[in-house]
Amino acid sequence: MQTRSIKSHFFVRNALLGSAAALAILPSAAMAQTAPADAGQSRSDEISTANEIVVQGQITYRNRSDETEPVLVYDADYFQRFEPLTAGDALKRVPSVTFLSDVIESDGARLRGLEPGYTQILINGEKVPGSNADRSFFLDRIPAELIKQVEIIRSSSARRTGDAVAGTLNIVLRDGYELDGGYIRMGGLRFDDREVKPSLGLVYGGALGPGRILIGGNIQGRYNPKLKKSLRYGDSPENNAGYATDDFDNREVQTDTRDGTDYAFNATYDIDGETTDFELSGYYVRTDRTEDERSFEYNSATAITGPVRTTPVAGNLLTDNANLNTIKQESYSLAGKLQQEWSAGKTSLKLGYSRFSDDQVETEFEVDFDRSAPRFTGDLTNVDIVDKELSLGLEHEFSFSDDVALTIGGFAQNKDRDTDIAAIRDRYNLTEAARTYDQFGRNPEEFARTFAAPTFTPGSLSTIEEDRRDAFAEVEGKSGGISWVAGVRYETTDFTVNDLTVAAAQAVQKNDYAFLLPSASVKIEVGSGGRITASAARTNRRPRLDFLSPALLEAELGDNDLQGNPALRPETAWGGDLGYEQRLGRTGVIGVNVFYRKVQDLIELANTGEEGSEGEGTFVLQPQNTGDGEVYGIEFDLSTDLGFLGLPDTGVFGNVSWLNSDITDFAGNRRFNGQSKYVYNVGFIQDIPSAGIALGATYRKQGEAFDRIVGEEITTTYGADLEIFVEKRFSNNLTIRAVGSNLLNGSKDEAFNKFTTIVDQIDRSFDEYELESEKAGPVFQIMARYAF
Repeated sequence: MQTRSIKSHFFVRNALLGSAAALAILPSAAMAQTAPADAGQSRSDEISTANEIVVQGQITYRNRSDETEPVLVYDADYFQRFEPLTAGDALKRVPSVTFLSDVIESDGARLRGLEPGYTQILINGEKVPGSNADRSFFLDRIPAELIKQVEIIRSSSARRTGDAVAGTLNIVLRDGYELDGGYIRMGGLRFDDREVKPSLGLVYGGALGPGRILIGGNIQGRYNPKLKKSLRYGDSPENNAGYATDDFDNREVQTDTRDGTDYAFNATYDIDGETTDFELSGYYVRTDRTEDERSFEYNSATAITGPVRTTPVAGNLLTDNANLNTIKQESYSLAGKLQQEWSAGKTSLKLGYSRFSDDQVETEFEVDFDRSAPRFTGDLTNVDIVDKELSLGLEHEFSFSDDVALTIGGFAQNKDRDTDIAAIRDRYNLTEAARTYDQFGRNPEEFARTFAAPTFTPGSLSTIEEDRRDAFAEVEGKSGGISWVAGVRYETTDFTVNDLTVAAAQAVQKNDYAFLLPSASVKIEVGSGGRITASAARTNRRPRLDFLSPALLEAELGDNDLQGNPALRPETAWGGDLGYEQRLGRTGVIGVNVFYRKVQDLIELANTGEEGSEGEGTFVLQPQNTGDGEVYGIEFDLSTDLGFLGLPDTGVFGNVSWLNSDITDFAGNRRFNGQSKYVYNVGFIQDIPSAGIALGATYRKQGEAFDRIVGEEITTTYGADLEIFVEKRFSNNLTIRAVGSNLLNGSKDEAFNKFTTIVDQIDRSFDEYELESEKAGPVFQIMARYAF
C-alpha cells in the first residue's frame, strides 16, 4: 500500500465494479472517502503489469496502513490464491466479520457480529446504498476479481457518512492506473451433485489518448445445492435444556437449489494531469437466478411413504410443497469526478446516478393430505422494486503546511424507492383419488390453475423519498511520531413515505432529523515498529425501510399485529477503539484491539397495548425508539512469515475475535440479535519457488448466535469451514490453481422456539419447537489465469 500524504487524502479512484445481482446499488457517487495514493508520487508509478497480478512472486501479508484512523488493509493477493468468487468469500478471512447466510454463501457481512445494517459498506470509499429493507448491502455479488484491496475501518471519520456503528468495510477496486495489460481468468466449479458451472473473466488496462482506460467483463455461474431437514415438536413443557422436545409433530425434508448466472461489465477512463484530474466510470450488471425448493412433511421421524389416508392403510406424507422463485436483477451507474488543484488548495467535485431494479416471480404450490379431503393451495407473488439515487459532492482542502490540513465539504443525495408487491392465492379441495399421489414422480404444480390478477396487501405498494444534505469539516496533522485527525459532520435527512395501501388521510407520512457526529483519532509510534491507535466517534443507524410504512400487518408476528412507524428516528452510538500493533521482521504484523459501543434509541418492537386482530391475548406491536445497548469485545490478528525459524517461504495467518453485547427487550436481557460469541480463522501458505508451486489451507469457525423477536427465538450454530489450494506457475504469465472449499461438509443448525402471544413467550408456553439443519457438500474448482 502506498504511503498517503495529507494533501491527497480524499481523492479516491472508482473503478466501478462489474458485479451481479444485488448490486442494486453501486452508488452513484456518494461522498464518503478514504484515501488513495501519495500526492507526491506519480500515479504511473502505481501501475501493476498483468503478469504481476497473474503470477505472484511471493506470499502477501496483511498491510500496515499509514492512516491515522484504525484501518486494517488486505491486498487482493492476500486472498487470491484461495480463489474467492465474491467479496463476501474474501471477507471470511479477515477479523470480526461473521455471516448468518446459508451454507457456502456469504452475503450480509456482520462486522463485530452485529446485523448487516450496522456495518457501512463502501466501494472505493463511496457509500453504497443497499437493496435490502435494513439498508444493508450484500457482498456476494461483487466479483473478487475486481478487488484491489479490502480495508476494515474500525472507527469513523467526518469525511464518511456516519452510518457505521459496527465499523466500515471499504472495497477498493482496480482502475486504469492499477493495471497495464490484460489477463483472462477461466475455469469451472464442480459441486457435490456433480453440477459444473463456468467462470470467465477478462480485464484490460492501458493508455488511451491523454489518459488510461480499464475495462472488465465477467460471467460467473453460481450454484448452491443444499439439503435441509426439520424436526418439529408441539407445546410440551420446557425441559432443562430450554426447549420442548418430547411431543413430536412432524418432520420436513427439503432440497433447496440456487442456480443462476451473473453477467457484468464495467469501464473507467482516467486522466491525471499536473493540476487537474478527471474520471468517468460506469457499469452494467445483471443476474438471472432461480431458487427451487421442494419440501415433504411426514408424520414420522423416519418414514417416507405416500399420503396419509382415511383408510386403515396408513401413509406418512402430510404435505408436498414446490416453491420456485425466478429472479432478474439489473443495475447500472454513471459517475464523474473532477479534481482541480488551485493556489488556495484542492477542490473535488463528484456527480453520479444509479438505478437498480429487482423483478421476481415466485410460485408456491402445496398439497395438504392431513385433512378429510386433500387440499391444493397455490400462491403467486410478483415483486417489482426500483431504487434510484442521484448524488453530488463537493469538498475543498486547505493545506496550511506540510503537516496540517483542513478539509471542508458537503454532500447531497436524493433517493427514490418504489415498491410494488402483488400476490394472489388459489385454493380448492382435491378428490379422494389424490391420496394415491406419488410424491417422487409427481409435483403439486400439476394441480395449478390460471391465477386471477394479483392484488396488493397492506404495505406492499409504496414510494419512498429520502433527501440527505450533509456538511463536514476535518483537520488533520502530524508532529514527530504522533499523527491525529479530528472533525465533525452534520447530517440532515428529510423523509417522505407514500403508502398506497392505507387510507388517503394516512398515506403520506413525513419525518426529518439531524445529527451532529464528532470524531477523532490519534496514532502514536512507540519503540521499534510499534504503534498505539485510539479513536472515538459518534455514529448512527437509520431505520429499516419496511418499518416506516404506516400500514398495519395483521398476524405478522405469531398472532400479533405489526403497525409501522413513520416517526422512527435513527439509533445513535458513542464508541471507542484502542489498539496496539507491532511489526514482525520484514513482512509480519501482529495487532490487538479492544472496542466499545454505547447504542442509544434502539429500535425494538414495543407493545402498544392495543388488542390484536386475533383477539384476547394478542396485541398490536410497533417498532419504537426505546432503550439502550452495549457492544464490546477484543480482536487479535497475526500475519507473518516464519523467517525467524528459517522458513522465509512459509506464511502463517490468524485472527480471533471475542464478541459480546447486552440489551434489554420485552423478555429480559440478551445479546444483540445474531451476534456470534466468537469467530476465528487460521491458515498457512507454503511457497516452493524453485518448482513454481505453492499450497495452503485455511480453517474458519464462528460461534453460536441467538435471536429473539416477538413470537420467535432462534439459536444458530455453524460447522467449521476448511479450504485448501494447490498452485502451479508456468513462466511469468500463466497460473493454474486447484481449490477445494467447504471440505468439512458445512452445516447450519437452527433451533426455533415459536410462540403465539407475548404472554406465552414470557410464560414459556410453546406453540412449536423446531430443529432445522441444512448441509452442502464440497466445492472444487480449477482456475487458470493468463496474462497478455
